[in-house]
Amino acid sequence: MEFLELIEKRYSVRAYNPENIEDEKLNTVLEAARLAPTAVNYQPFQIIVIHTKDREMELNRIYPAEWFVQPPIILCICAVRDKAWTRRDGKNFMDIDAAIVMDHIILAATSVGLGTCWIGAFDAKSAKEILNLPEGVEPILFTPLGYPADEPGTKRRKELSELVRYEQW
Repeated sequence: MEFLELIEKRYSVRAYNPENIEDEKLNTVLEAARLAPTAVNYQPFQIIVIHTKDREMELNRIYPAEWFVQPPIILCICAVRDKAWTRRDGKNFMDIDAAIVMDHIILAATSVGLGTCWIGAFDAKSAKEILNLPEGVEPILFTPLGYPADEPGTKRRKELSELVRYEQW
């Protein structure tokens, strides 16, 4: 599959089959995350693999959508603030690094036939408590990971002319 075709194929899945994910596919997704570029290659992230079976009610405290707990696995991307690179003006890159890791995850998942949905609107306090995160480790993003039980809708994207500006020198 060509890269742009892979990007076009990826969509936010909001219905999952409960079918288990093969270890090989999960490892492909996790390896893609490991290879993701981060600022100064500090790799200030942790990935928590959460099995949903018998934890649905607890996990729905993090994000209360029924489809969130349908697949067998949820991935949480956490950042370790003190391990992230910080620019001279004080800008910490942990969120950016986590976003890059998540992007690698969702594209790798698509490439092996799995679905994902990028989730940032979750209850961080509940996530820290339920996942028993140590001090300094912050949950940044979640995604369910499983086989889609829905079909992609139509994607609306702005034209390049609305998004790109060519600097005139």
